[in-house]
Amino acid sequence: MEKLKNLEEKIATAIERVKSLKEEKVLLERRIKELEGLLNEKNLEIEQIKSEKNTIKTQIEGLLNEIETLEVE
Repeated sequence: MEKLKNLEEKIATAIERVKSLKEEKVLLERRIKELEGLLNEKNLEIEQIKSEKNTIKTQIEGLLNEIETLEVE
């Protein structure tokens, strides 16, 4: 009987551990989704900044070309 009681306790402990791990998994999956969303936002910001950088670079190159044209004349 003592062995059966011991086995029941081990099973109960295992069940509680499984429940706890399932809850932790759900929380971690939510956190992953949050972080993935944040990462996507940051990637969009990076792309926007790169685009702005290229636009500014093109404008500066155009201005430099105009300055060169003035100096040649």
